[in-house]
Amino acid sequence: MGDRYNIHSQLEHLQSKYIGTGHADTTKYEWLTNQHRDSLASYLGHYDMLSYFSVAENESKARIRFNIMEKMLQPCGPPPEKVED
Repeated sequence: MGDRYNIHSQLEHLQSKYIGTGHADTTKYEWLTNQHRDSLASYLGHYDMLSYFSVAENESKARIRFNIMEKMLQPCGPPPEKVED
């Protein structure tokens, strides 16, 4: 029984410390948005990936960087409407 409490307290600590790990009330949309933003931020942070995208799309690196930054605003489209209970 003590192990279960310890695991839950560790999970709660991680969820409060890092946004991307979610929590009990995280919706599917929020989780997916966090995943997409993490991926896009990684693409911006790795210069070689940015170069690869620019060659593949035949665009300048600055244009690819701008497009990725634009996608980070709403990577999964507008949020769904919340249903009132």
